[in-house]
Amino acid sequence: MVFLRSSQAFEYGPVLKTDRLTLRLPQMGDFLAWSSLRERSRECLVPFEPQWSENELSKDAFRNRLRFYHREFRDSTGYPFFIFETGEKSLVGGVTLSNVRRGVTQSGSIGYWAGVPYQNMGYMSEAVRAMQYYVFQELLLHRIEAASMPENRASQRVLEKSGFQKEGLAREYLRIEGRWRDHILYSFISDDFVNLNRV
Repeated sequence: MVFLRSSQAFEYGPVLKTDRLTLRLPQMGDFLAWSSLRERSRECLVPFEPQWSENELSKDAFRNRLRFYHREFRDSTGYPFFIFETGEKSLVGGVTLSNVRRGVTQSGSIGYWAGVPYQNMGYMSEAVRAMQYYVFQELLLHRIEAASMPENRASQRVLEKSGFQKEGLAREYLRIEGRWRDHILYSFISDDFVNLNRV
């Protein structure tokens, strides 16, 4: 069971807490932890992400990333969180709700990554469940979408463990590592959230 609280403890944005994790929006002070963890995890992240630039892990690239994150959060089109171990305060990875659409759609897309030292510890499932709570209790959206490359079984296990339903295969759905790649589409809707949390 995830116990979640939301607060305004930082300069901007929500803070989500679970039994083991704290999720908050990224800050410039996170650069060293972020760049170090991403470098250590490069080999396992690169095959599943958009192509990394030559200066992917530089301070300037991180600063530009933060500007993009802040703009998305301000415009209510994206909600990027860094994931930290609550006690140790070590950076674990990140989870983002992006492409948030209102109107008749009321949906967004979730993506996530975990650094090598924190994989296979259940952290990502815990972070995704925190995001589900935030999406349906705070943002009041109707649907979360996710996409996973067919060979990324670890990602699919996170989604299935979190109650996402498989919807089918999308051909050449996202450009990953410089190539258009097929993805398996998943969804989680507000009724799923109600059923999952029914006592």
